[in-house]
Amino acid sequence: MSSDSYTVVGAGAIGGTLAFSLARAGHRVRLIDTDAAHVTAIQDRGLTVARGEHRESVRVEAATPDAYDGPVHRVLLAVKAQATDAALDWIAPRLAPDGWVVSFQNGFNEELIADRIGPDRTVAAFVNIFADVIEPGVILDGGAGALVVGERHGAAVSERVAALVADLQSWGPAVASDNVEGYLWAKAGFGAMLAATALADAPMAELIDRHPLTMHEVAGEVFDVAEALGVELETFDAFEPEAFRRGADPAVRRAAAGRLTAWLATQAKDRSGIWRDLAVRRRPVEVTTHYAEVFTQAERHGVSTPVLRSVIAGLRELERDPGLMAEERLVALDRLAASLPGTHGGTVGPDRDRARAVREWLDAHREDMVDDLAAYTSQGSASDDREALAACLTWVRGWLDGALGAPQAEEVLERERTGDILVRRYPGTGDRPVLLLGHYDTVWPTGTLEEWPFRRDGDVITGPGVFDMKAGLVQAVWGLRALDALSLPRPACTLMLNGDEETGSLTSSEAIVAEARGSRAALVFEAAAGGAVKTARKGVGLFTVTVTGKEAHAGLDPDAGASAVEELAHQILYLAGLRDPEAGTSLNVGVIEGGTRSNVTAGRAVARLDVRVATAAEQDRIGAALDALLPVDGRTSIEVTGGWNRPVFERTAGVAELAELARSCAATLGWDLRETSVGGASDGNFVVAAGVPVLDGIGAVGSGAHARSENTSVAGMVERAALTATVLTSLSER
Repeated sequence: MSSDSYTVVGAGAIGGTLAFSLARAGHRVRLIDTDAAHVTAIQDRGLTVARGEHRESVRVEAATPDAYDGPVHRVLLAVKAQATDAALDWIAPRLAPDGWVVSFQNGFNEELIADRIGPDRTVAAFVNIFADVIEPGVILDGGAGALVVGERHGAAVSERVAALVADLQSWGPAVASDNVEGYLWAKAGFGAMLAATALADAPMAELIDRHPLTMHEVAGEVFDVAEALGVELETFDAFEPEAFRRGADPAVRRAAAGRLTAWLATQAKDRSGIWRDLAVRRRPVEVTTHYAEVFTQAERHGVSTPVLRSVIAGLRELERDPGLMAEERLVALDRLAASLPGTHGGTVGPDRDRARAVREWLDAHREDMVDDLAAYTSQGSASDDREALAACLTWVRGWLDGALGAPQAEEVLERERTGDILVRRYPGTGDRPVLLLGHYDTVWPTGTLEEWPFRRDGDVITGPGVFDMKAGLVQAVWGLRALDALSLPRPACTLMLNGDEETGSLTSSEAIVAEARGSRAALVFEAAAGGAVKTARKGVGLFTVTVTGKEAHAGLDPDAGASAVEELAHQILYLAGLRDPEAGTSLNVGVIEGGTRSNVTAGRAVARLDVRVATAAEQDRIGAALDALLPVDGRTSIEVTGGWNRPVFERTAGVAELAELARSCAATLGWDLRETSVGGASDGNFVVAAGVPVLDGIGAVGSGAHARSENTSVAGMVERAALTATVLTSLSER
């Protein structure tokens, strides 16, 4: 062949793809490859590229190295990195005086090539082609990729580079650049992520999505080295290297990772060539060679690369036994990444790094959280259906076993007419546990799911109980799971779920108070109020005022009777005067009934009251006033029954301190946490009254409690689970 021909050394995925494109465009191409079966197939049938069901072949000259001894001029070197020296042994004595070599390889091989054949005869290139040899003579075209060619060390684009790039347009949008080094280091970061995916047998996109800590950290370690070298990273395909640098905005990184995995999911190859070398071809992988330069420069500049080194060590183990391939390896790397100070994980690093690790781990599991909420919502749990409550609690216990493992201890406190109470204890730091309080009953009658099932529309989830408060429990569990997955400390925790909260917790309040008194603090997973946590709730009193009068014929003997209805009217006006809006006290006479007929003086009348108070002092004042009710008509009598359903939840010093801790945790997660006081009560009221600080409303973000508009946010679930985890791990250190 003449000096304008191309010799492709290494006819594998990259070399075969480029040779096919050049030959099909009419360029003279010679293939050199050590795989005799591959060469023979090309000689017999041509070089074939498969795209889906379509195959196309071109005729090219092909030979093994020992079968060709002529000169070579323009050499496209595409062998595995570990085979570079051997390939140069063959190329160097045959390279024409005006010849040159382009490294279309993974890794950093240009310096080695320049040392062997001379720097002026070495051209740099970056290649990211998703292709694979699927049988002798046949290359699978894995989809679009990127090619960049340039002179070494940032030199201006030369005539030979421009000519080569023009010829490579037969492949696709190849470009010339004076910063090939920036592309190579960017690909080294991307390649480190792909190398990590080869530790498990699953699609690349799925593993990158499920293990962001490992993926972001290995790329970040490579880019730390690039930064030490002063390299300006270049974006290629769907990979945005700047998003994976240390200190990048987590939201930007998550968005970039999402675009990357979406792009990877469109490629014909769902697993890397590294994985194929291990699992299919059972041969050594090249990454253990081409990351040698990264490690050399890292040591020279004092850059730590523990996760990348662990990835390479894991691949070496799999070279010996591919059967050890397992996703647990990535889980272990997640824990390692999370334990490093100042990393994308950072369990022992600054609070913000640790919070970022939690958020990213949970963000990677948001669909798993949605799946759990869907399954939980499908368990109907109406407060008045004990059979449904029992079935729901059985499901919850099984789910908790799978999600958190067996508890240190478990108690099921049986109740006759309502749902049983579940108490599970999990080990952790501290002498006294943190109480995680919630309920599994809902206001929705049995059968509601048949006409209104769980639904998701983008970020919004609807269904009976999703807001109040099934999403809250899912978030609590995933917050604990995040701490376990990242090896973050957590306090001892007691998870307590009752089945009668929606009907006033009449059969569970004593058990809640008893549990609270042994706890250091409590998190109540009731829904948030417009995103705010609740640091004060009103006490609730439910009272019945019954007036007994004397019946008589209203027409024949009106003076003989004493009207209970008239007396009740006097009392209602008096009760209305007890309201004090400035003190936060409301009193509502919601139901009245009395008398039998219009011509009969009423002998009995009843009023049902709902009282809300913001302070214990107001609770005492209203209670005393109700106890002291006196009839206006002395012939009637008054009886007050009922009582305080829930005590006042005041913003005590302990509550304020816990809220401030939560606010600081939210700040490390990148958002502002508000607090509010509300008129509605929860089981948190019992806990505060027992003298224990409470963070309430840490549950679902959404709206529509007790209404057909009930909804919760998927993003809010991730946000609140992360808040739960960071608050708990912070409490473990206090």
